[in-house]
Amino acid sequence: MKEKYYTLKELPLSERPYEKCEKSGAASLSDAELLAVIIRSGIRNERAVDVAARVLRHSAGYPGLIGLNHMNLNELKTIKGIGRVKAIQLSCIAELTKRMSKATNEGRLKMITPEAVAHYYMQDMRHLSREKVLLIMLDSKSKILKDMTISTGTVSSSLLSPREIFLNALKYEAVNIILMHNHPSGDPSPSREDILTTKRMKEAGNLIGIKLMDHIIIGDNKYVSLSEQGYI
Repeated sequence: MKEKYYTLKELPLSERPYEKCEKSGAASLSDAELLAVIIRSGIRNERAVDVAARVLRHSAGYPGLIGLNHMNLNELKTIKGIGRVKAIQLSCIAELTKRMSKATNEGRLKMITPEAVAHYYMQDMRHLSREKVLLIMLDSKSKILKDMTISTGTVSSSLLSPREIFLNALKYEAVNIILMHNHPSGDPSPSREDILTTKRMKEAGNLIGIKLMDHIIIGDNKYVSLSEQGYI
């Protein structure tokens, strides 16, 4: 027997996210209602809002919408009511929010303050389950020439190669570099290894004339700048 799908149009006007948004703005919608606009249809005996609420409950151990950043397509498709197309739509929405956040902070990045740089990369790195080390290469005016992933480690550690870092910096003719990595625990406090690595990279950079401007550690919507803490 073919399943019946319940669309948003079958809801009373007062419960339809489209009409509610049109009347009071998108900010008036709950998280489940916002997702329901993307999901569009429910399944037998369930509205789109009900399916959306299930997505929020099945959030990879994270509260609500944050969980979308931690679920891949296969994980999304395990949720009842979420098939291939809906999983792709939700995955794209999660990626879109990251890019919007990055675009919002793009103008601030020209200042090259630790805060501006951290906020520019925050959404890309704050939800990662493994440590990732990013190399940001800058010209003489502190504009970005290139950024690239240097290593992806385990949950608790990453391997940094000074040789690889400075070979890439020379390749792109960088004058200054910034190192950035995340702490999956959400706590950006630097470890002893983070501090020692920073000092080693600073010394290596001084020898070849490429300045390490900062080493920024990303946590859950917060960061630590080792330059601000006096280690550089």
